[in-house]
Amino acid sequence: MTEAHLPEVMPIEREVFAPGWSEEAFRNDLRNPAALYLILRVDGKIVAYAGMWLVADEAHITNVAVKPEYRGRNFAKRLIHRLLSIARERGCVKAILEVRVSNTPAQKLYEKFGFRPVAIRPKYYDNTEDALIMWLEGLDTPEYEATLRAIEQEFCPAK
Repeated sequence: MTEAHLPEVMPIEREVFAPGWSEEAFRNDLRNPAALYLILRVDGKIVAYAGMWLVADEAHITNVAVKPEYRGRNFAKRLIHRLLSIARERGCVKAILEVRVSNTPAQKLYEKFGFRPVAIRPKYYDNTEDALIMWLEGLDTPEYEATLRAIEQEFCPAK
């Protein structure tokens, strides 16, 4: 993702996370050398995006958003898979994220990738909802590489 993508990304951010991050917050993050963002297009239009920070040997997934009308097509799964693959390539051994305690579908998806709940951040979100902190270790192991291959088969089966 680049700043040029923000006119398409911001409406998704507001719809999915109301109010979500500001455009300035995205601009600042896109200028951060530790940040990496991906977009996913359908028919030339951005319908999903995801981001992370890479700090030392840790990946911190900052956001994953899919336009509601495009959910159920494995787009979030594809983006998370790609983020974690890049994190592995760049030497990360663990990953962390926060998710709303009410967002059970996202929690289940993260668990599929091996994330486990480890703590609660009280009143983390702007509406005072708590965040569930989820942690993944062993990102650099052969076993986790096999996990990623198995997940990839769910959205890109071998012919």
